[in-house]
Amino acid sequence: MSVVTPSIKPKPGEARWQRVLRSLLYGRDVDRNVKAKARLGLAIVAFVGIYGVIALRLVMFAAVSDGHGARRSVAQDAIATSRPDILDRNGLIIATDVKTPSLFAEPRKLIDVDEAVELLTAVMPDLDATEVRERLSSKRGFVWLKREITPKQQQEIHRLGIPGVGFLSENKRVYPNGPTVSHEIGLVNVDNQGIAGIEKWLDNQGLAALHMAGLATDRLQRPVNLALDLRVQFAMRDELVKAREKFSAKAASGLVVNVNTGEIVAMVSEPDFDPNISGNPKDPARLNQLTTGVYEMGSTFKALTLAMGLDSGRMNLDTKFDARGSLRYGKFTIHDYHATNRVLTIPEIFTHSSNIGTAKLALSLGVAYHKAYLKKMGQLDRLRTELPESAEPIVPKNWGELNTVTIAFGHGLSVAPLQAVMGVAATVNGGLLIPPTFLKRSREEALKLATQVLKPETSVKMRYLMRLNAEVGSAKESNVKGYYIGGKTGTAEKVVNGRYSKTKLMTDFMAILPADKPQYMLLIMLDEPQATKGTFGYATAGWNAGPTAAKVIERIAPLLDIEPRFDMPKADQAILVSNKVTR
Repeated sequence: MSVVTPSIKPKPGEARWQRVLRSLLYGRDVDRNVKAKARLGLAIVAFVGIYGVIALRLVMFAAVSDGHGARRSVAQDAIATSRPDILDRNGLIIATDVKTPSLFAEPRKLIDVDEAVELLTAVMPDLDATEVRERLSSKRGFVWLKREITPKQQQEIHRLGIPGVGFLSENKRVYPNGPTVSHEIGLVNVDNQGIAGIEKWLDNQGLAALHMAGLATDRLQRPVNLALDLRVQFAMRDELVKAREKFSAKAASGLVVNVNTGEIVAMVSEPDFDPNISGNPKDPARLNQLTTGVYEMGSTFKALTLAMGLDSGRMNLDTKFDARGSLRYGKFTIHDYHATNRVLTIPEIFTHSSNIGTAKLALSLGVAYHKAYLKKMGQLDRLRTELPESAEPIVPKNWGELNTVTIAFGHGLSVAPLQAVMGVAATVNGGLLIPPTFLKRSREEALKLATQVLKPETSVKMRYLMRLNAEVGSAKESNVKGYYIGGKTGTAEKVVNGRYSKTKLMTDFMAILPADKPQYMLLIMLDEPQATKGTFGYATAGWNAGPTAAKVIERIAPLLDIEPRFDMPKADQAILVSNKVTR
């Protein structure tokens, strides 16, 4: 028996497609009234759900003002200004971020502006009442009142319960070592953006772009390892502070550089500043004397001049120059500070620090040769490192014979001290000019950047001269027993009102350790040191910069893993003979 399903009867004038649609909507053999009621109920439920969501959103917008959007945006910005930790070569923290509260307000939600101003300034007297009132009276949705407040201030303001006043957690840069590494690390502004030193270099490496993109979060940043050794840095700074006080010097500075990699292991420029405390950018303490200052380096420059002569192939250690009398050039007369008034060999020129002998050596090679040599040694162009702060050397515009005479012994050309150290380091490390760096660098990486500027045998002779000077020359007071150092003192008269002053001196000392196989070069500089009872009225480098360097070496050599060696042979035996270099 078959069942016949009744079909929907067509209505008059109804098209076929309309009939099919009506069949799909209402089906067949179904009570249309029941089906209509069910569909009506479903529609009611749908509309109630939709209007419920709309009502909920309206409640949310009413409870949270339009300042919430600004607050959320500012919070995101605060997170975006996080910075990577900066560590020394041993993993010790130099700079890091901490979370700190900042005070903000939403003026549209304030009930009584005057009361809010009175309460806030009572808790924080350093707030400017006029400025706070002006901000709170504005129609803006969000305003800062004070960045980086203390937890105690946050607690006291929270207890006040002022409507429309709140806190946001921001990243604040802190420097656990205070002023110890201030000139290398630099500092940041209130928005955690680098404005000097390595901090500014970090922004220039793309950190600022990450901030703008909102991607510079804590989890996306790796620590930055510097070549700096905090232990060495602290010891040298401690000795420089003492030396500055002892010799009543205007300033004191020092460098420790690995001569084989160019790594800057320590750099102190004193006076310094605490990067945790905001201050005047024009404060003289902010000047990094070693990269931003340029100075005439005095007799330490003689190391460069004598290396030029030995490397030229025209002279050797037995070559002699007449240092009798004085050297006259026009209206200028060149004297030796400790005149011997005799013919000197190159080692004697170095150990007696003869201006006349050094000048005659440079003149024998010619002005063009001298100038080209100093350019090759990196002394005539601005030295670039990771630190954004650097200075252009002051080079004579019209370089003649008189310029060669004075520059040969360290006057008439002003360079950054780090620049001079780079050049002198090349005279003892095998003849390689290696750009200095504040970042960790391997020997292999250094060799890829190095330029061979001197013959290796020239470097052996210069190591001999450096050590000889510590045995019998001007560096005797700097000789530290057991560490076989070599070095050269330098004293330069400062220019005052266009003339050299006899009383205002810049003294410096460059030391290599150990002299037979140099690993490190140390520079100590004192600006306008004064004579003391212990210096017998002298204020030259041999009486202040040299002894200061000796104290520094005593403290840092063990930290640099340099083992003391006693009963070492004389320089000609330990250096010349061992390297098979004859005089």
